[in-house]
Amino acid sequence: MSLKIRMARAGAKKRPFYHIVIAESRSPRDGRFIERIGSYNPMLPRGDENRVVLKEDRAKHWLSNGATPSERVAYFLAAKGLGEKPKQRVQTTKQLPKAKAQERLKATEDAKVAAEAAKKAEQAAAVEAAAAAAAAAEAAAAAPAEEAPTEEAPAEEAPAAETPAADEPAAS
Repeated sequence: MSLKIRMARAGAKKRPFYHIVIAESRSPRDGRFIERIGSYNPMLPRGDENRVVLKEDRAKHWLSNGATPSERVAYFLAAKGLGEKPKQRVQTTKQLPKAKAQERLKATEDAKVAAEAAKKAEQAAAVEAAAAAAAAAEAAAAAPAEEAPTEEAPAEEAPAAETPAADEPAAS
């Protein structure tokens, strides 16, 4: 006969109240039990002292006799210092897309990231080009004001183009 420390539901519809009981593992949830060792009222706030009430000496007795607590009752016992806290269960992944869909999703996300990076690079280049153009314009505007020539420099003479008269024989 394997014993369990578990909760049996009591209370009205939409107003739950649970008794913490020692029962055989084969008996129904709200059915026959051996001993009632406490209660749990989820309607009370978390800090309330009457939310979980346990007869600690009886819980110790049944734990020493081999009764195994349910997961929820194990949390209550751990809070009272009567056992160790159970390990958290791993969240199921059934609701997630399958492998191929995840790969496609990742590929589209990677493409979006690459497009954003290219767009930012374009914007940065445009900003740099605008800054360089503004700097050049400022330099051009400042340079002639500083170096204002008083006399015009003579223009360099371009090499004379060959005249057609020199190449052609003179007409007689």
